[in-house]
Amino acid sequence: MILSLYNTLNRKKEIFKPLDVNLIKMYVCGPTVYDHPHIGNARSVVVYDILYRILIEIYGKEHIKYVRNITDVDDKIIDNAKAKGIEISELAIKTTEDFHSAMDYLNCLRPNFEPKATEHIAEMINIIEKLINSGHAYILENHVYFEVVKAKDYTVLSGRNLDEMIDYVRIEKSKLKKHPSDFVLWKPANLDEDWSANFDSPWGRGRPGWHIECSAMSHKYLGEDFDIHGGGSDLIFPHHTNEIAQSTCAFPSSLFARYWVHNGFLTCSFEKMSKSLGNFITVKDLIEQGIEADVLRLFLMSTHYRKPLDYNDKAIEDGRKMVNYWYRAIEGLELDYSIQIPGDFMNALLDDMNISLGVKIINDYAKLVFTSDDQVEKHNNASLLLACTRMLGLMIKTDSEWFHKETEEGLINDMLLKRSKAKLERNWVVADKIRQELYDKNIVLEDRKDGTSSWKKI
Repeated sequence: MILSLYNTLNRKKEIFKPLDVNLIKMYVCGPTVYDHPHIGNARSVVVYDILYRILIEIYGKEHIKYVRNITDVDDKIIDNAKAKGIEISELAIKTTEDFHSAMDYLNCLRPNFEPKATEHIAEMINIIEKLINSGHAYILENHVYFEVVKAKDYTVLSGRNLDEMIDYVRIEKSKLKKHPSDFVLWKPANLDEDWSANFDSPWGRGRPGWHIECSAMSHKYLGEDFDIHGGGSDLIFPHHTNEIAQSTCAFPSSLFARYWVHNGFLTCSFEKMSKSLGNFITVKDLIEQGIEADVLRLFLMSTHYRKPLDYNDKAIEDGRKMVNYWYRAIEGLELDYSIQIPGDFMNALLDDMNISLGVKIINDYAKLVFTSDDQVEKHNNASLLLACTRMLGLMIKTDSEWFHKETEEGLINDMLLKRSKAKLERNWVVADKIRQELYDKNIVLEDRKDGTSSWKKI
């Protein structure tokens, strides 16, 4: 099997050639744990979960080392903890638990390692000292800054020139920096801050800059060079650009990550998600609304991972209808759970994770199930359908569990009895209302001449 991935570094699709076929190394930027994960966060996790599953299928799980960090020291965490009147560590722990719960709901596999920033301060200090000693960083006003003009090929990943980049970075208050784009590696504690949010260092009590965290943790768990680095497209600059700069300057023989994979933005009704606009949607919100895990997961992979994705009610409803269609295809059939993933489906995933083509193939198998009169073919196609969906982390429930058969049939029959009673009382408004309620649940009624009704799923 040959995997092709679009490499942001070269801006082209390339055949994936690992450094070591016996140990594939992947690092993905994880959450900053200050609040519940939103659906944009979830999309990124689902994308790299699928890539992880593909790598497992090719090389075997024991040969994959997947690292995803937890940023548990950050201004947002400090501010939110202060607003809630709780300890920073308490907020970070609780939010990390919320993140795990949400991603488990979406059936995302856990990474092999999930290092926390606060547990790797020593590694960060070590890299910063290397950068100071090599002349790539300097101390100014109790801060340590990285000097971007000293980094070779600093602009390669982003494709912007250095002057253009100034508009996209947070410019610290200091006017004495050597270049406006020089970024902070270590900053001093504020006098009014919670002392627990800061750490001792050779430059005084303070905390690391955002970018140095990932360089330190990827180096500890994956070494100077590794295969794949993933994250959202919003991280290309400045975060990933700065990771490359500081890592390759601290370790001169390093190329850092060989393949850079980035997923696209997620919008809500074609607007950027924002709390001020009232369209900030968390996974928790959708779980509480009763949106099934399969439906949400399918939605998050419904466009190519590099393209923008828009959340809206129609997209969710379309996903629900599709998952129902697939479950209807396997309903009541004995399935071969050991059947191999079909080659045409696997080839779609190997082509830069072309999940849209994969979904079309799944739908083709479902259609074959419904149209075939041959029971052997019907069972075989249903088994192939399930092999494909489970490769995508979908349909881990049985058809009985999905359709809630025992309780659902009872509820439908109760509604039919109420409708029959309403018809006897010539209460056509209630009778029509119940018919519509059932139709909204994809249940169609057929009234018989004797006054009774039968129903079927659509």
